[in-house]
Amino acid sequence: MIIKPNESWHTRSTLSRLAHVLERIGLALVGAACGLFVAEASRFIELIGSAEAVLAMIIYGATGFYLGIDLPQAPPDHRTHLPLWHGLGTSADMVELLTAAGTFLTSVAAMASVSSIVLGETLGAGTAGIICLSWAIGATMQTGAGIIARIMIGRAVKTAKLALFFR
Repeated sequence: MIIKPNESWHTRSTLSRLAHVLERIGLALVGAACGLFVAEASRFIELIGSAEAVLAMIIYGATGFYLGIDLPQAPPDHRTHLPLWHGLGTSADMVELLTAAGTFLTSVAAMASVSSIVLGETLGAGTAGIICLSWAIGATMQTGAGIIARIMIGRAVKTAKLALFFR
């Protein structure tokens, strides 16, 4: 069970901060491993065959998992003021769906890649391309969701500070 503290970063204990940092590094390593597996399964595609492309996939995967999986939550008093999307939920819910879909796509691509490696199957160029594209779209969705969530939090904090200032 994941414990989500309601405290801000600055009021958390040293152990809680350390746990959070270790968790985020672990998530980044999982993202990097996904990128490595997809690169390995797609290695015969000329564009991905270089060491630079593999390194870029590792870094991009790590970035997606680091930013996208552990989204910051808006303060409780701001969550109720987010606009609804025609009954589907708030914009924060949409960001959560974006990162969840990205995590799903990258995980499926990594699973397909690992299974082809373990089973000794050689993927066709089309299949490898689809796996690679799915992984790239998923990692982009995760990174985008993480950036959007952090921008939303920044705006909420700025609004809260302005409200306190003008009281």
